[in-house]
Amino acid sequence: MKPRMSYGCLLGVLVLLPALCHSENSFTPSRATYYGSPDCYGTPTGACGYGEDGRIMNDGYVTGVSRLYRNGSGCGACYQVRCKESQCTGDGVYVVATDYGEGDRTDFILSPRAYAKMAQPDEYQTKQLFAYGVVDVEFRRVPCRYSHYNIKFKVNENSKYPHYLAIVILYVGGAYDITAVEYWQEDYQQWKPMRRAYGAVFDTQSPPRGEVRLRFQVGWSNGVTWVEPNHALPGNWEAGAYYDSQMQLD
Repeated sequence: MKPRMSYGCLLGVLVLLPALCHSENSFTPSRATYYGSPDCYGTPTGACGYGEDGRIMNDGYVTGVSRLYRNGSGCGACYQVRCKESQCTGDGVYVVATDYGEGDRTDFILSPRAYAKMAQPDEYQTKQLFAYGVVDVEFRRVPCRYSHYNIKFKVNENSKYPHYLAIVILYVGGAYDITAVEYWQEDYQQWKPMRRAYGAVFDTQSPPRGEVRLRFQVGWSNGVTWVEPNHALPGNWEAGAYYDSQMQLD
C-alpha cells in the first residue's frame, strides 16, 4: 500500500471519545501502515458495517485489521499500538477496529489521524513517520471505555420494516467480542439466532411483530456469556435509527 500524505492530520490530535484505558496484557510485535483519507478520519464504508459511525468513532482514531478481524467478531475491539522508530512516542495510539484491510505484512492499517498520533508532537517528526509508509509496531488489546455512551443498537439502513431487520451493536465497553445475537420469539417462547451478515451486522428475514427483544453473546479471555439489555427495539423500529440499550459493560 502506497501511503498518501495528509499533513492536516499531523498536529494537535486529541482523543475525545471514547477514552481507552490501559491493559496489563503484554505487547505483540507487528507492522502498521495507513490509508488515504480526505479528512484524516476513518472510512464510512468499512467492512464492519458501522457506516458513518465507523468514520468518526473514537474521534477518528480507527483502524483496519487483517487477522484480528476474525470474520467480523474482531469489529469494535480496542488496541494500543505504538511504533518503534525514533520519531515515535512511548504511548502510541489507542484505536478501534472498524474495517478489514491487508498491507505489507501488517496487522493494522490506521486512519491518517491514528497513524499521526503515534509520532512525537512535532511536524518534522510526524512527516518522517509518514514517509516510512510502513513501520514496525507492537500492540496489545485494551478494554474500550465509553464513559458518555451506553451500548446502542443501530438498525441498518438496508432494513425493510417489518419484513427484514439488520442491526449493528455500537459502543460496547470492555474487552469483549460479540460472537452471536438472538431475538425473542414470543410465539414459540424461545430465542432465535440472527445471522452474521457481514462484519458486525446481524440480520433476520423474519423479525417478530411488536417490540424486538435482543440479547447478544460476548466472549472474552475467561469464556462467554449472554447479555440482555432491559430496553427492546420498539415495535415501530425504523431503518437508520439508533436505540439506546440503557446499559454498558465494564
